[in-house]
Amino acid sequence: MMAVELFGSRVSTCVISILLIVYGSFRSLNMEQEAREKEKKRQSESSNNLLTGEPVSHDSNFLGVDSGFATLDTTHALCLPLGASISLLVMFFFFDSMQVLFAICTAVIATVALAFLLLPMCQYIIRPCTDGNRMSFGCCGRFTAAEILSFAMSITVVCIWVLTGHWLLMDAMGIALCVAFIAFVRLPSLKVSTLLLTGLLIYDVFWVFFSSYIFSTNVMVKVATRPAENPVGIVARKLNLGGIVREPPKLNLPGKLVFPSMHNSGHFSMLGLGDIVMPGLLLCFVLRYDSYKKSQSSMTAEAGVPPPKTMLGSKLTYFHCSLLGYFLGLLTATVSSEVFKQAQPALLYLVPFTLLPLLTMAYLKGDLRRMWTEPFTGTTSVSKQLEV
Repeated sequence: MMAVELFGSRVSTCVISILLIVYGSFRSLNMEQEAREKEKKRQSESSNNLLTGEPVSHDSNFLGVDSGFATLDTTHALCLPLGASISLLVMFFFFDSMQVLFAICTAVIATVALAFLLLPMCQYIIRPCTDGNRMSFGCCGRFTAAEILSFAMSITVVCIWVLTGHWLLMDAMGIALCVAFIAFVRLPSLKVSTLLLTGLLIYDVFWVFFSSYIFSTNVMVKVATRPAENPVGIVARKLNLGGIVREPPKLNLPGKLVFPSMHNSGHFSMLGLGDIVMPGLLLCFVLRYDSYKKSQSSMTAEAGVPPPKTMLGSKLTYFHCSLLGYFLGLLTATVSSEVFKQAQPALLYLVPFTLLPLLTMAYLKGDLRRMWTEPFTGTTSVSKQLEV
């Protein structure tokens, strides 16, 4: 029975991580399309206003489609594993002296991420009751009622987590962080994707398997499972409120998703957020490329140009291939952790299972050269075909 429950908790972790990647990728794609349409509309209104002499207005948008995307380049891909290693060492050596700062920063970032995650639901709820106009908050900007509601709900969740330290609220914050990161961070090409994931694979393997030989303990597991002092408890002790206020629990920072076993209260199935976000960025990239390639095919079809024939045809998309590879990688990592009875670097399995099939499929379809360097710059070739 315990083995079944353990398996069930790991299956829950796998299912949630796959759903997060799918949702984050499609939301990112929708945000990009909405931003493109809104930009076209703004340019059209600007040109009309210039003709009529009316002023052009620009409203700030909170967590909306106007929010800028962060694009990683080759330098970022090479430096990110090094930066992650430095951050890991800082948390390992100075956690006791900086744990309150870590907890506060995590709470602030998670509040913004939760507001972003809850925004579509709040928009659906508020839509019949409001006209969508923005309310001014001075120098803070102008926000809709849905944005205000989502922000208030996120603050409530974070405050309850600080007071209770419940793992379910921690998972909710971790889910929000994953979705926000996948939605707002861009990988521009397959070259950058390969460099980033390869570097993070080396980072993950080193800190899980070899850090114990240098630091006499598994640094990755030590940092991931280390609870932080609750800021509320520190304030209560400084104000001598220990006899009035119940001592709040220590906080497990949301750098991972955990699912407890029902029959073994001390056991949790754990998956780091980086094991979701980093492959998720790759899947988001291939989903954007699938959408771009589909739009280019539609343009050539309208011009009467037949689509090029490939060995794999056009029905199998890169997103489906990568998603299947991610699932098989998670399954392999789960089996390996059960066989070896120790923590496993998930990226050791996730990166090959997602990246190698993608590279093979791109080569067979004839898209590898374009995807490797400049995947979204095929407009010129299409225009030439249209002219012919």
